[in-house]
Amino acid sequence: MNRVWRHPRPKGAAGRCVGARSDLPVDPRKTKRLAHRLRAHARRHGLPRAVVTSPLRRAADVGRWLRRWGFAWTVDPTLAEIDFGAWDGLPWAAIPPARFDAWVQDFAGFDFEGGESLHRLLERAGAWVPPPGCALAVSHGGWMLARRWRQTQPERPPQAADWPAAPGYGEAWPLDYRKP
Repeated sequence: MNRVWRHPRPKGAAGRCVGARSDLPVDPRKTKRLAHRLRAHARRHGLPRAVVTSPLRRAADVGRWLRRWGFAWTVDPTLAEIDFGAWDGLPWAAIPPARFDAWVQDFAGFDFEGGESLHRLLERAGAWVPPPGCALAVSHGGWMLARRWRQTQPERPPQAADWPAAPGYGEAWPLDYRKP
């Protein structure tokens, strides 16, 4: 029952391009609520009391709660969201339409002006291996989508029109997803 959870909804994200450089806070009650869900999942499935998270607060704060409750907590930068470079933190409306169109045209290869391409995120998410004895992770919507894409369509680069919607905040997916 290895699972990755998307972090709780961060404060101040609405209408903004939020990636690895936007270390936004989360309401502490929502963080604690998600930590309770992970703890219950571990207990229900007899999993080790261990969790790995992205270093960004919106994910790492869940790990901090679990550590208080006796879990081993590891931070792994590989679980971070895509780095949108110079776009990170900007309102979507502030990104010039021509740059946005360039991204849509080269969806997987576009370099976000000092950030990383989706192709790099696909490689990073697809190659990630949970630490030994750890079946629980907390990451980000883009990372989760990239991991699932890499596992189900490893040879096919995504196009903008193909990219699915992100999982909901607090949603859990299997770490080792295989298309039926």
